[in-house]
This record gives sequence, structure tokens and C-alpha cells, in this order.
Amino acid sequence: MARQQKNSDAGNVSIDKQLIEEGTQQLNSEIQVLEAWLKELDASDGSDAEIIAARKSYKDMLRSRKEMLTSLTKQAKLQSINVD
Repeated sequence: MARQQKNSDAGNVSIDKQLIEEGTQQLNSEIQVLEAWLKELDASDGSDAEIIAARKSYKDMLRSRKEMLTSLTKQAKLQSINVD
């Protein structure tokens, strides 16, 4: 029975690891898009309320995605420590 539990736990860890990797890839992709959008806004001459609001919103989203990426990276490190 202990052997079954160990195999089951190993399966759960691999799923978690895969989810972490997929989440990391997704966040990196979103970060690249947000950075591109901010670069476009910065290159525009517009400083009207819409552009200012969009810039703030994109910067907030970018900061949030970077925080999530940091958390996932920490989680991945913890997973690798627990697995070893």
C-alpha cells in the first residue's frame, strides 16, 4: 500500500510541475505582449486621458504578471526541493 501511495504522490508532483511550467510560459507570453503594448504607447505622442489610463492599466497588469511569475518560480524551486 505504501508503494501505491508513493507512485500516486509522484504522479501528482509531475502534474503540478507541468502546470507550473505551463503557467510560467503563459505569464512570460503575457509579459511580452504587455511590454510591447507599453512600448507602443510610449512611442505615441498622445497624452490624452485614454492613453494615460491605458498606460496605467498595462503597467498594473505587467506588475501583477511579474509578481505571479516570481511566485511560480518560487513554487517550482520548492517543488524541486520536495521531490529530491
